[in-house]
Amino acid sequence: MAQDIPGGPFELAGSQVARMGFGTMQLPGPGVMGPPRDRAQALAVLRTAVDLGIDHFDTADYYGPDVSNELLREALHPFDGLTLVSKVGATRNAAGDWLLDRSPQAIRTQVEANLRVLDVEALDVVNLRLADPGHEPAGEVPFEESFAALAALREEGLVRELGLSVATPDHLAAAQCIAPVVEVQNLYNLANRGDDAFIAELAAQGIAYVPFFPLGGFTPLQSATLDEVAARLGQSPQAVALTWLLQRSGNILLIPGTSSVDHLRANVAAAGLILPPEEIAALDSIG
Repeated sequence: MAQDIPGGPFELAGSQVARMGFGTMQLPGPGVMGPPRDRAQALAVLRTAVDLGIDHFDTADYYGPDVSNELLREALHPFDGLTLVSKVGATRNAAGDWLLDRSPQAIRTQVEANLRVLDVEALDVVNLRLADPGHEPAGEVPFEESFAALAALREEGLVRELGLSVATPDHLAAAQCIAPVVEVQNLYNLANRGDDAFIAELAAQGIAYVPFFPLGGFTPLQSATLDEVAARLGQSPQAVALTWLLQRSGNILLIPGTSSVDHLRANVAAAGLILPPEEIAALDSIG
């Protein structure tokens, strides 16, 4: 299935996956809480994604909570030929606040919640979500202890492979002393280029780099240069920004999310574009 989308495939958790995947964060209701505005449309997006060749889905039990996983199960179970990636290390309260919790018990509880709602025996990849830089809560469990707890679940067979989210090269080195790491998921896009050197380091090790907010997230990318390049190519700025990421490095896997079938089709189409060198140079100047 991965071969249906240009720009791939890439090996992840023992499977060859298309480099254009799908992130489920936009499927629940406003604020990533509660049911979707249109459940039938959300299910249609997931099924269309598979029809278009997407075989890598990123989720979390705290999206909803549980809503993204419920939709995935209803739309795509038993997930034949699909790779499911989830995250642990955070929870939500009734007000919708994002609360970090990396205690060993919380990590086990979150993994088990993913397994139960998705109705699978093991998760392909689980990323340990770390604190945003400068926002580590006082008294938080040491990173090594949290990652060791996740690694123990891998030894039990509940998780096949491990990853990190909001991680630094130091986190990666510490984690690799405990267990293998197959992906890193960090903030990165045309306007946020702080991980350039880290991406190269990961590529040299065959580790996937998965940018979250590839189009800017809650504050969409705004760039006159991007708009000008897109106009010259007759493409949307979003398509150009995604294509730039795919051409940036062969270990970059994309997980743009949407609740619209039309937007999904546009995102997948971006995987088939080729940016000429002069336009890549113009885009590189943005960062």
